[in-house]
Amino acid sequence: MTDTPQGQVADAVKDNWVDKFAPRATRPFLRLARADRPIGTWLLLLPCWWGLALAILSTGRASLADLWIALGCSAGAWLMRGAGCTWNDITDRHIDASVARTRSRPLPSGQVTVKAALIWLVAQCLVAFAILLSFNTAAIILGIAALLPVAIYPFAKRFTWWPQVFLGLAFNWGALLAWTANTGSLGWPAVLLYVGGIFWTLFYDTIYAHQDTEDDALIGVKSTARLFGDNSPKWLRAFLVLTVVSIGAASMMVTVPSGSVLAVVVALGGAWALGWHLAWQLTRFIPDDSVRLIMLFRSNRNAGLLPVLFFAVAALL
Repeated sequence: MTDTPQGQVADAVKDNWVDKFAPRATRPFLRLARADRPIGTWLLLLPCWWGLALAILSTGRASLADLWIALGCSAGAWLMRGAGCTWNDITDRHIDASVARTRSRPLPSGQVTVKAALIWLVAQCLVAFAILLSFNTAAIILGIAALLPVAIYPFAKRFTWWPQVFLGLAFNWGALLAWTANTGSLGWPAVLLYVGGIFWTLFYDTIYAHQDTEDDALIGVKSTARLFGDNSPKWLRAFLVLTVVSIGAASMMVTVPSGSVLAVVVALGGAWALGWHLAWQLTRFIPDDSVRLIMLFRSNRNAGLLPVLFFAVAALL
C-alpha cells in the first residue's frame, strides 16, 4: 500500500478531513468508502429520514425509538454507502483506470489491493448488519433484501443505458426501511416515496454522469447522460415532475385522512420545495461544465433536506 500526496482522489471535496486529519494508514480505505466525498452518504440517508418523518406524520406520534431509527439510519447509511462504493470500485477497477476522473481512486492507483478492499467491504457490512438487528423483523428483512440492488448496480452500466435506475433502487431503499422500522409494516405511502426517490436519483445522477460522457463513450460504458445527450434538459424536467408528483402523493395519502388542511398543505410543501430546488438546478445545467455539474450534484443534499423539514413541521401541527 502506498500513500503519497497524489493519493488524493480527483473529485474529492477540497481540504476534506480524510486527506487532512485521518491517520495515514486509514486514508486509502476511507477513500474507498468515499468518506472524502460525503454527498453520497447524504443521498443515501435522506430517503431514510423521509420515510421516518412521513411515518411519524402518519401515526401522529414520536418516541425515543424514532431517535434511534434516525441515528441508526445515519450510521447505516455511512457504512452501507462505504460498502457499496467499495464493491463498486472492486468491480470497476479496470474501467476506473481508463477514466480521467476516477483513475486516482485507491484501487486503480495502487493504494489498496483487491484483497484488502474485500476485507474492508465485509467489515463495513458486518457493522451495518449489527445496527440493522436493532430494528424490527420486517425492517431487518427489508435491509437484507437491499443487498440485491446494491450488488447489481456496478454491473448495470455494462448491460443497460439506464444504470441510474439501479442506483435509484439501491439508494432510496431507506424510505421503505425507515417507514417499516417505525410502523412495523410496509405501506403505500412509503412505496410512493420510494418511487419519488428513484426519479430524484435519475435527475441528479444524470447530471453527475455528464462529467464522464466522453470517457464512457470511448470504453463502452452506458449511462442516461449518454443516452439522452442534448435532450437531457427535457428528460430532467420529466424526472423533476415525476419526483414531485410521487412524493406529493405519498404526503397526501398520509395527511388527507387526518382532516387537517394545514398539515396537508405543509406536507405537500416538502415536495413542492424539492421541485423548485430541482428547477433551479435545471436552469444552471451546462452539460460540458464539469465544475458546475459537480456543484449541482452536491446541492442535492440541501434539496433532499427540504421534504424532511416540511414533514417534521407537518407532524407538529
